[in-house]
Amino acid sequence: MYSKRCYAKTYTEYFLKSNMKNFNFHQSTKIIFGRGRINELAEVVLSHGEKVLLVTTPATIPALQEQYNKVKKILTDKGIEVAHYDGVIPNPTVETISSGAKMAKESGAQLIIGLGGGSSMDTAKAISVEATHPGTSWDYLFYKTPQPDKKKLLPVIAISTTSGTGSQVTQVAVVTNTAKRDKSALYNNILYPQICIVDPDLMLSVPKFVTATTGFDVLCHAFESTINPGTGAYVDLLAWEAIFIVAEYLPKVLADLNNIGFREKMAWADILAGLCIANAGVTLPHGMGMAIGGMYPHVAHGEALAIVYPAFAEFTWKASISQFAKIARILKPELNSVSDKEAASESPDQIIKFLKIIGLNKTLKDVNMPENEIEALAKQCMVLPDYKGNPRVATDEEMIDLVKQSY
Repeated sequence: MYSKRCYAKTYTEYFLKSNMKNFNFHQSTKIIFGRGRINELAEVVLSHGEKVLLVTTPATIPALQEQYNKVKKILTDKGIEVAHYDGVIPNPTVETISSGAKMAKESGAQLIIGLGGGSSMDTAKAISVEATHPGTSWDYLFYKTPQPDKKKLLPVIAISTTSGTGSQVTQVAVVTNTAKRDKSALYNNILYPQICIVDPDLMLSVPKFVTATTGFDVLCHAFESTINPGTGAYVDLLAWEAIFIVAEYLPKVLADLNNIGFREKMAWADILAGLCIANAGVTLPHGMGMAIGGMYPHVAHGEALAIVYPAFAEFTWKASISQFAKIARILKPELNSVSDKEAASESPDQIIKFLKIIGLNKTLKDVNMPENEIEALAKQCMVLPDYKGNPRVATDEEMIDLVKQSY
């Protein structure tokens, strides 16, 4: 569907035409990638302890129950004691994390295993903090002091079963405070999982909607990292690789959910994009998406991003022509023959077309947001600092307009 030629061109343009800037890159998580690698879990665990807290969502379908039983059997067959906290929900809340932390303390867990998508892995990180520190996870958000003490934390092993959040290789744990209708995050380099296992075999049971929303999140992570001020040559290299893979393989995996080869490609893209946001960061859409998830927890994170991306692209492309031209050309290779400005100007339309292909061309109205809360949501979109890293920074009035365009 998409041309490798336009993708390769992004490297040539970056390295031959751009001035190299100073950058930092940090990654402390050991990555264990590949089919069947889940079978190495017990060996990994025993290097840290013999008592674990397994953190998952409830087993709402037989495939999840089978998956959880398989993981527990791998552990118990080696004499590892397993306590299972299955109270994770989408957009994890302060309350659910506190329940998991209580179980961790009561079971004497020596390490935490987050098995699932971003919600399970984020919950595992937050449990590690709350189980070893006074107060709740909300007391340790990125802007608060004191921050967690590295020496007190329980080690975290992240096992991803979706290809989307990149949480298995980031220092972020997202938390929702339902009382405040606020969604924020713990963010600290000591929160990187010690080890992550990415086994595409575990992803075959992921349903179509979750595959679509998490897959689009991969593209967002990668693209936003290319326009964030914290980007650099290494991030740029990883990001465009991830974007190309998503553009090529997300539609394919949605058409054939049991294709392990497609699942493997998306799992790799997820790692690449996670490494990008861990080192560069996200921008305007993620601040808006977090606000949507905080106020309307029934909206999946990737779904929220899909809702705001067309308005974001229209608002931003003139301030970052090179990057928007690249993504437009990946989505429509015919744009290789036009100028960067013309290609970039088509990026909003090309993003909308891609969203239609993956079934995520939605509005805030479609997810039942009350129209009378447009200004309240716009205000919440400016709580997190993500929007400040956008090439064009929105004013209060512009943020209201962005929300209106997304409605």
